[in-house]
Amino acid sequence: MKIKRKGSAVWQGGIKDGKGAISTESGALKDYPYGFASRFEGQRGSNPEELIAATHASCFTMALSLILGEAKLTAQQMNTTAEVTLEQVDGGYAITAVHLTLKAKIPGADRATFEKLAAQAKAGCPVSKLLKAEISLDASLE
Repeated sequence: MKIKRKGSAVWQGGIKDGKGAISTESGALKDYPYGFASRFEGQRGSNPEELIAATHASCFTMALSLILGEAKLTAQQMNTTAEVTLEQVDGGYAITAVHLTLKAKIPGADRATFEKLAAQAKAGCPVSKLLKAEISLDASLE
């Protein structure tokens, strides 16, 4: 089975004075602004790194939900944050790391099982497999 999804971007102008807009096939984002200032200067608008962070957090959390189910566990709640690091390296910029932080309530799960399953989800989620950056995880069971 192959599933294909689309996202798009438009851009007008130079790197610093230009403006762009991103859209998703689903319509969740439609002509949402992005640009140099929102990426590098903290101005309003989106940027590729925060989109990757949201994508990775959601993919990891869904993967963990699947793995928990296979272990006969169901999460009461999972909250995941992904922090993407963009830094200047030789020859330009690179995403060098992603740090996942998970806070979970999973009835019946012991710490050792939880940590093992979370590590499996981190390694196995499709977005983790896509990224070449170092991926770390802090997972806490509440």
